[in-house]
Amino acid sequence: MDPDRRYRLRVPGVEAKVEMLVHSDPDLHISTQIRERGIWEPYESQLLWHSLGAGDCFLDVGANIGYFSMLGAARVGASGQVFAFEPEPRNYQLLTANTALNHFEPQLTAVQAALSDREGSGELFLHPDNLGDHQLFMEGAADASRQRIDTALLRGASWFEETQRFALVKIDTQGSEHQVIEGLLPLLLASCPGLRMLVELTPKSLRAAGTTGAALIETLAQLQLPFFIVDHIEHRLVASSAAELQQWCSNLDEYPEDAGFMNIFLGAAL
Repeated sequence: MDPDRRYRLRVPGVEAKVEMLVHSDPDLHISTQIRERGIWEPYESQLLWHSLGAGDCFLDVGANIGYFSMLGAARVGASGQVFAFEPEPRNYQLLTANTALNHFEPQLTAVQAALSDREGSGELFLHPDNLGDHQLFMEGAADASRQRIDTALLRGASWFEETQRFALVKIDTQGSEHQVIEGLLPLLLASCPGLRMLVELTPKSLRAAGTTGAALIETLAQLQLPFFIVDHIEHRLVASSAAELQQWCSNLDEYPEDAGFMNIFLGAAL
């Protein structure tokens, strides 16, 4: 393993030594930021770190090369658990390599599949130079210019044991978040009220995957957890509500080309 390809994470407040291998060819966002700054999504990194403790269980859906998975594994320790789902082969290869590099095999389970609301197979449409923007589209909504590959689909509540409980769930799947949550819903409900969630909310991508932002929020509201908007600029959580977020999504739906997005946080504020 070439030590020159290792990049140590530099997350404020995180003293644990975590190193990562990244994509060597151009990746517009995640690998580039880790290579240049040693960090990706600084405030979300802080939220993750402070949402977990030793012995906790963290579920990372859309793990990419494992940035949040590695932070989570460092935080929960050998007595905790991290489950990382990533369908794209090159990302998954780096996810498993980073697990081995940091000796996180005891607590981190990596799965090469996409979580969904059903079992079966699907098609993953690959972005050529944003290796964190591979997407599962519904039929007829796909970008014809993208290469497509087959991927396994797993229903979360079927894959996990019925007794599985989570402290934190992060879902960033470029539009299929609603299907992921529907498939996990029995376990998410059983993990409340102590559950925290970090979810990307992108109405345009959700429509391409066959659902809507308003429908996603309606499903999340069943958990009866507080909603917050993640403020990237001020590094704070802004209290919101299901109704307010549904209205925001509906407003964006009136402008089909608007790719506006936000990350939302559910659960007890930090």
